[in-house]
Amino acid sequence: MTDHARDLEAVREATDRLLSATGKMDDGAVAEPSLLPGWSRGHVLAHLSRNADALVNVLQGRPMYANSETRDADIERDALRPLSEQLADLRASGAAFLAAAGAPGDWSRTVTLRNGVTDPASRIPFRRWAEVELHHVDLGVGYDLEDLPEEFVIRENDFLAERFAGHPGVVPTTAVTEDGRLWTTGGGAEGAAVTVRGTVTDILGWLCGRRDGSALTVTGGSLPALPPL
Repeated sequence: MTDHARDLEAVREATDRLLSATGKMDDGAVAEPSLLPGWSRGHVLAHLSRNADALVNVLQGRPMYANSETRDADIERDALRPLSEQLADLRASGAAFLAAAGAPGDWSRTVTLRNGVTDPASRIPFRRWAEVELHHVDLGVGYDLEDLPEEFVIRENDFLAERFAGHPGVVPTTAVTEDGRLWTTGGGAEGAAVTVRGTVTDILGWLCGRRDGSALTVTGGSLPALPPL
């Protein structure tokens, strides 16, 4: 069972790491490209702030975003701000999420996210944790996948394997680590079953689209191309 209170503390710690790293940048660094194609570091920071707002909406029973166009426009609008404004927004929006998620509520209820996706309310803190951790990596400031907490890496692999399970574009796939951890995913596409072997972090890099999978060993076919997150 998801421990939302424990995950919320993990969000707090991850946000502190992110704010510390961001505070070492300057306006020029914010405008430089991130590791996400087409996005500057400012885009990543703006997205993180607006995602915090959006998850507050979810927890309080409102639509996550008014629509996809508004979401994208807000990120573009906020991406060009100087570092001081980015930091202030990131700090304030993150604190607002922590306050909303820390309020008493029915954590067994189902909430609605983007595109009609539903999830138990108790998993929203983990979703925010994933946003903060992965986009910290995307900033390209020395925080890499190998720096992520082990618990997070394992649970994000669980989450992503579940997300792609049965996907019509992915053949049955099993990912295995050297120490025997195992995830199954795909299965909606016809084709021979594939086994992927590698470190838990390299498996995460492939599942979350941050690495090309070249460090993985694949048997039974080629490495499946996963849909974007």
